[in-house]
Amino acid sequence: MSLTYGVAALGRPTFDVPFAEEKLAEVFDALENAGIEAVGPRDLLYDAAAAHEALAEIDKAGSIDALLIVQITFTDATMTVEIAKGASVPVAIWAVPEPRIGGRLRLNAFCGLNLAAHALGKAGLSHGALYADPASPSIGDDLRALSLQTRMQPTQARKVATGKTAQANSIAATNALASLKGATISVVGEHPAGFDTCSFNETELANLSDVSVQQFSLEDLFGRAKSAKLERVSDIRAQVDSLKGIDDVDQEQLDRSLRVFCALEDIQAETGAKGMAVRCWPETFTEYGCAACGPMAMMNQNKVPSACEADVYGSFSSLLLQELSGEAAWMADLVDLDFENDTGVFWHCGLAPLSMCDPEATPEATIHTNRKMPLLHQFPLKPGEITVARLSQARNETKLVIGAAQFHRAPMAFTGTSGVMRFAKPARTIFDTIVREGLEHHFAIAYGDHRSALREIASQLELPVLELT
Repeated sequence: MSLTYGVAALGRPTFDVPFAEEKLAEVFDALENAGIEAVGPRDLLYDAAAAHEALAEIDKAGSIDALLIVQITFTDATMTVEIAKGASVPVAIWAVPEPRIGGRLRLNAFCGLNLAAHALGKAGLSHGALYADPASPSIGDDLRALSLQTRMQPTQARKVATGKTAQANSIAATNALASLKGATISVVGEHPAGFDTCSFNETELANLSDVSVQQFSLEDLFGRAKSAKLERVSDIRAQVDSLKGIDDVDQEQLDRSLRVFCALEDIQAETGAKGMAVRCWPETFTEYGCAACGPMAMMNQNKVPSACEADVYGSFSSLLLQELSGEAAWMADLVDLDFENDTGVFWHCGLAPLSMCDPEATPEATIHTNRKMPLLHQFPLKPGEITVARLSQARNETKLVIGAAQFHRAPMAFTGTSGVMRFAKPARTIFDTIVREGLEHHFAIAYGDHRSALREIASQLELPVLELT
């Protein structure tokens, strides 16, 4: 049976465009080899105007069997949702993996697929999903199957955690919630457009946990940073001298980054905030001239969980794990799953606290791979059992996502802070759950197994539980 797909390939120019174009050529070759006619432009679409022109070109081509959105690099979900809303045929998203070779995250396509699945799930829009290399032996069958995915698979059965639990878990859960009662999360700026994963309901959070949110503007943050006293900045500079390569980064940009840390400290001290959520890009780069990743990693190390992209629920999730573990927590993206060896990679630009560094590695100072500014941490995550958690709004239902994995000592998968890990269930099962449920792209992580206590927290908060593993 011959098939015709309308194809819209999404990209962002801050990633590795030559590599993205190379992978895009492989995508069209794979479609042709599968006997699928591709209609639409063969260029990467970088903005809404280009996407609209692509859809107009696809419409002119006539009847199609499916609309295929190719996630070549990471993008926000704005264009994907707009494309899917106007579709009268099955919609599918194909994200392309990239090799774990220790360099920059050149595409970050998995994260884009994750973001899109969440946004489509909240919008009630059905879609298929594929995460596969264009050279995969089964790619032809996988691509042809996308035309049959006319509806989202049934969601996983959920339950409220009830019944008796071990006394220790009950006490840990009660103490964790008590410590957060009346707490504040300070939010700097707003989450980026198209990041539905980072939206939050302030009233719901307060009713659920008695945690409030206090807003600050980016202008306030930058103003505080510029006014930080030289002596204070010098003291903080001395604290980061242990980072390998700290003298090699741009020192003026480093100074600005350390001043952002001063500003975050001041906001935390002023509000008594237990956690923070910061719009870390693009304005810190484009308007102020540095990266916020390193300063936020330092706040994480000081046990003030700081979530990037102004992700309030991510900060709250990290707070829960920090209270249960007694150690600094970290919020990361899941950026890759390997279905053959059942491993995945948790990563963020350079946000992990130094306490999570593999003791056999030396933490480094580095620059943001896309924006080329410091300060970021760079190191592999130490081996060990971890708990994964997320206060989620996936499919418009507030729930607690709970999972576990094991970090393994391995070469750095990507620059920044990252760790290669294995979930208890097969990687493909994890992928299916994330896509089917439309989970957020941020997960809070802490070392140790805290799942039972989290289930007790869910029970006390009367939240449904979604088990990731």
